[in-house]
Amino acid sequence: MKTLTHILLLVIITTTFNCKNDTKKEITTTTITETNVKPTPTKSSLKIIPISHATMVLETENETIYVDPTGGSEAFEGQKTPTLVLVTDIHGDHLNLETLEGIDMSKATLIAPAAVVEKLSNSIASKIITLKNDDSFNIEGINIKAIPMYNLREEALKFHTKGRGNGYLLTVNDERIYISGDTEDIPEMRNLKNIDIAFVCMNLPYTMPVESAASAVLDFKPKKVYPYHYRGTEGLSDINKFKALVNEGDKSIEVIFLDWY
Repeated sequence: MKTLTHILLLVIITTTFNCKNDTKKEITTTTITETNVKPTPTKSSLKIIPISHATMVLETENETIYVDPTGGSEAFEGQKTPTLVLVTDIHGDHLNLETLEGIDMSKATLIAPAAVVEKLSNSIASKIITLKNDDSFNIEGINIKAIPMYNLREEALKFHTKGRGNGYLLTVNDERIYISGDTEDIPEMRNLKNIDIAFVCMNLPYTMPVESAASAVLDFKPKKVYPYHYRGTEGLSDINKFKALVNEGDKSIEVIFLDWY
């Protein structure tokens, strides 16, 4: 009888232990499954519309961004009304008062460096924000940081002095978009990190040669780079050479050509 009792007790203990293990195993499996669930990556909703030279329209789901609007109101026929306008510098291929006065700026916030804002009337946009180099501003979920833009070569220092103009770094839906403005391959460009899309200038004598632009791109390694602002006094820069130099150095960087001219 005592032996039978021991056997029954052993069966009960074993059954209980196995049930506990089964329960624990089920919970553990469920927890691992939930922890490893990954959200579906969000596809970029940015639409890029080249207008001319340094002028473009960037469309997001909720915002329409005009960059350096020039060419008169007719250059923007068929485009959505801007909600945000970025101006990089005082030169006529970036700041054009006739264009700004001709397009509908009634819903737009205009962001520019002080040298540009000084040339604007207060009524030109619904709101005007002055950013100096390294300043940031947030609007409707978009973070805008002013990045320095300036010349390095001795013969070009007169064109763009440090501190006068702004390049821009936009963060839109977790995408980081760099717009160089008129600059050379400055340390502030080379030291950029985690750039998804870059618009990089390359024209002489005003900014930099394609070799310098390619060298800088190979340093900061954007996922995609768009050559823009590449018309100089001697015609158009060799963007095919730029692409070749970039891809010789890093095949993972996608060089994309748009119809700027």
